[in-house]
Amino acid sequence: MPLSQKVTIRYGPYESCGVVDYRTSRLIGLKTMLEDNGHSWVEEQSPDWNIVELVVNGEIVFTCKITDLDFVNKTRYLASRLRELLMVHHSY
Repeated sequence: MPLSQKVTIRYGPYESCGVVDYRTSRLIGLKTMLEDNGHSWVEEQSPDWNIVELVVNGEIVFTCKITDLDFVNKTRYLASRLRELLMVHHSY
């Protein structure tokens, strides 16, 4: 089992219903996946539109469009890749 990591979830604003704003509803599944695997997280807003970055030990280990995260469901496809990335960075 990989060591627990503190993961920064850096996210930018995106457009929904014609309004650009910072929203965290699409991050729920991602946060749940991190918690379920023993990792802690903090949120950090970014000025970059429509982006999500996972940062571990100051290094961006994953990035995607926030609109690629379809609330809880589509986040599941990311789970195995994220687990692998976090395992690689556990020794830093």
